[in-house]
Parts: sequence; structure tokens; C-alpha cells
Amino acid sequence: MVDSPENAWNLPDEAATIAFATRVAKAIHEGAVVYLHGPLGAGKTSFARALLTALGVDERIKSPTYSLIEGYHAQAMPAWHLDLYRIADPGELEWLGLDALADPSALVLVEWPERGAGALPAADVALHMDYVGDGRRAALQVFTARGERLRRRLR
Repeated sequence: MVDSPENAWNLPDEAATIAFATRVAKAIHEGAVVYLHGPLGAGKTSFARALLTALGVDERIKSPTYSLIEGYHAQAMPAWHLDLYRIADPGELEWLGLDALADPSALVLVEWPERGAGALPAADVALHMDYVGDGRRAALQVFTARGERLRRRLR
């Protein structure tokens, strides 16, 4: 299902990534847990920044590479952006107070979610980003009914 054409988008440049993130923002009508997969430089952080901006975050959107988690208020929902690249073991996340991520009204964006396995809320969707030539490609994988509603609104 990830590789089906209706669940994949070519993103030839940063402008296309921003446009796609804006489209996703318009499809978010409720909280969601979104896992962002892909190699370094595939556009995960650029997508997250563009999505949060499109959702109305008007403050500087910092990469959580060193802080691990950044919180925002996006539209009528809390939003969390995590980057777990520097995590060696999910147990390291205990001190972050991840209880707030369980709020069903929250948008939770997680880069490198595999490094937080077992310590994170389950994903509604996963966005797999990768290189395609000089550009990028994003493919959506759905896990829950909430994720399916988001996917349908994207179409």
C-alpha cells in the first residue's frame, strides 16, 4: 500500500516539499501521530517545519536534533516535533516526559521513530521519505482509522 501511486508523491525540490506539507496540513482535522522515516537529508525536518508553519505556528520552528523534542501550538491542537536520531536506547526517553504525547488531540511528528520503539505512542501514519534522483519521494503508510481519514482527505 505504501508504494501505490495514490499514496506516494514526488517532491522534486524544496518548494514541492513545502506544497505537500501544506496539503497535509489542510487534511489534518484532528490529532495524529506521524512517524517520519528516511535517511539523513531526505527532507523529514523540512517537511515537519513546513507542516507546522502551514498549521499556523508563527514562532521559530527549531530542529529538535539536540533538544530531542519541541512543542508548539498549531491551530487548535498541541503539536510536538521529536528527532530521535541521537537516541541510542528507548530508555533514554524516560526523562522527557512523553506523557503529553498521548493526548489524542495532539499532532506528534517523530523523526527516527525506530530509535524510540516501545516508548512512543503508536503511529496513525508513517511518511517514508527517500531520494529519487535529485529530488525526493514521500510515501504514506496508514495504520489506524484516524490515519485512513487523513489519507482520504489528502486525495
